[in-house]
Amino acid sequence: MIKIYNSSEIDKSEILSRSGQNDLEKAEKTVREIISDVRARGDVAVKDYTLRFDGCDISDMRVTEKEIDEAFVKVGDYFIDTLKAAAANISEYHLKQKRAGFEIKRPDGTVLGQRILPVRRAGVYVPGGTAAYPSTVLMDVIPAVVAGVEEVVMVTPPDKNGRIKDEILAAARIAGVKEIYKAGGAQAVAALAYGTESIKRVDKIVGPGNIYVAAAKKAVSGDVGIDMFAGPSEILIIADGTAVPDYLAADLLSQAEHDRLASAVLVCTDESVAKKTAECIRKRLEKLPRREIAAQSVENNGKIIIVGDIDEAVDISDALSPEHLEIMTADPESVLRKVRNAGSVFLGRWSPEPIGDYFAGPNHTLPTSGTARFSSPLGVDDFVKRSSYICYSREALYKNGERVADFARREGLDAHAQSIEVRLKDIDGEEK
Repeated sequence: MIKIYNSSEIDKSEILSRSGQNDLEKAEKTVREIISDVRARGDVAVKDYTLRFDGCDISDMRVTEKEIDEAFVKVGDYFIDTLKAAAANISEYHLKQKRAGFEIKRPDGTVLGQRILPVRRAGVYVPGGTAAYPSTVLMDVIPAVVAGVEEVVMVTPPDKNGRIKDEILAAARIAGVKEIYKAGGAQAVAALAYGTESIKRVDKIVGPGNIYVAAAKKAVSGDVGIDMFAGPSEILIIADGTAVPDYLAADLLSQAEHDRLASAVLVCTDESVAKKTAECIRKRLEKLPRREIAAQSVENNGKIIIVGDIDEAVDISDALSPEHLEIMTADPESVLRKVRNAGSVFLGRWSPEPIGDYFAGPNHTLPTSGTARFSSPLGVDDFVKRSSYICYSREALYKNGERVADFARREGLDAHAQSIEVRLKDIDGEEK
């Protein structure tokens, strides 16, 4: 059962702890061996690991157009329309994130600028396993397309029959993916990072996965760009006496059912609402299809914390820096203005977290494990890079050259200074 704490009677370090968090180090040795093997044996290694870990013996990793066509038909028109509506919302939101470069022109002829350029090729990892996520396809691919990435390639684990879930393939087509491969785990990350006979290497890898995927992304980071190291799902709800306990319970369980290590926390100013929510969680768990997973999550990482006021609730929330933050109070907008650390925020009783998972528009690939203190949701910026340019005129170099040469010598770099001075000498000669 979920634990209830009174913040005034307990050590804050205890209620803010994240028990059961994945330890990447435990997977790193295995992952390093897999990556090395994929680099050495390419496709053969990827297929061997697919057989070992996914129970699937595949001859051709690339998904065919025929398979995508069949998936499109099987999911039905209603779901296709849903995917298209969600894709439109996601595109609209991410289009607002696009940035233009800039240029500065000075009277002396100096031109300074910045270019915003998309990476050429991006890899998107879509998890399989206990649940399949077509929503992740839309959320991770569409920002890349909006950014202008030329080639978006997707990898995802096949089932034992060598198939990818129909909903994932349908979402991929709607999002604009042209390359899809039946590969998952650390072996898929290695293939994206270093390339194989079938899968060309990419410039950046995005998307969540299990502990082995996270460890593999960490291992290849630096050789290829990485979005973030995703941990277990998290939700924190700030609530007052106006909140509906059954809504709170349903929303907490919406994240608890993801993973046994998921974290669901309610911080509430009203003791009655807090206790009623705990009872609602118990009742809802009895009928939940993923009851075993959700129950373990609630038991291991679930917390209800009773606080004195909203300010204390915000302090706890900011300390945890949750992936998802719901604000279920009489005036959620005023609470939002006090919040500093959260991946995505949901305001009011009609904005449950799943509306953001699937449909609203903002990205659902979010910072976890407290990293919302310093990082952001996946977006267009993850698929672009900045490049600066400088064009100095003869006049500008002559005006500032001595200062630059002096600066260089103060750092002990005479060749830097001489690079300037050789030009100044020529200019002086021309002047004479």
